[in-house]
Amino acid sequence: MGTRREPTARQLRLAVELRRLRDAAGLSAREAAAMLGVNSVQISQIESATTGVSEERLRRLAAHYACTHDAFIDALTGMATDRTRGWWEQYRGHLPTSFLDLSELEHHAAYRWDVDFLHVPGLLQTEDYARALFSYVNPEFPDSEVELRVEHRMRRRDIIERPHPIPYEAVIHEGALRIRVGDRAAARAQLVRVLELSEAGHVTVRVIPFDLDGFAGAGSAMVYAGGPVPKLDTVVRDGPHGTAFIDAEAQLSRFRTLFRRLEAASLEPERSRDFIHRLAKEL
Repeated sequence: MGTRREPTARQLRLAVELRRLRDAAGLSAREAAAMLGVNSVQISQIESATTGVSEERLRRLAAHYACTHDAFIDALTGMATDRTRGWWEQYRGHLPTSFLDLSELEHHAAYRWDVDFLHVPGLLQTEDYARALFSYVNPEFPDSEVELRVEHRMRRRDIIERPHPIPYEAVIHEGALRIRVGDRAAARAQLVRVLELSEAGHVTVRVIPFDLDGFAGAGSAMVYAGGPVPKLDTVVRDGPHGTAFIDAEAQLSRFRTLFRRLEAASLEPERSRDFIHRLAKEL
């Protein structure tokens, strides 16, 4: 297999999981290479995602590492052999890599959870809302750059709008629903859009109101993408230094627990729809 110059987040995740399996087995790269009859450089290249790994070689490595989690191995094999060139590839070289990595992650996700306190989650946004958001955050961008980002964001919605969508849950704070990213008409249209989507059987929207006692979770915004097995889940968080893809098992467990706490603190779906409807009427 050829050498990659810029591995995707999905390719890096596969490499990380293979390295974790080797570490758990207590083997060095040299020892793992000897079991395959290759040199340690090849193991290092696989574990840095600078080169791929075949299904046959991956399964041999898993056997040498004494991994008996069949569903996990099958999922890793799927990642190793996947040759999908999704719609997001047309944006490569035009948008930040993190945009493409998120699109690929969503495409392969089994389900998706969002928690947001400042903005309506991206998958629920209207074009006008997204346009106002990108224009404000990047005032120096020409219209063409803004429109490219809006177009990409609208295409990401496919995972919840296609004929066979994935299950989607969003927990949104009242503040995110009240902030007028655009004008009054755009704000009303955005709330109506959230209401429309919340009626779909695979979409659940919950609201955390301002008047909730004992709530200290306003720093808990997240995107949680479910993998084919829980070990391959991913949390995505935006920070001051860019987008972080979190995959450590202990962290994933913490974010699962956190999401359930936020979910429990929010209004039930029907009450959340009533709440959003009242906000829309105020506009």
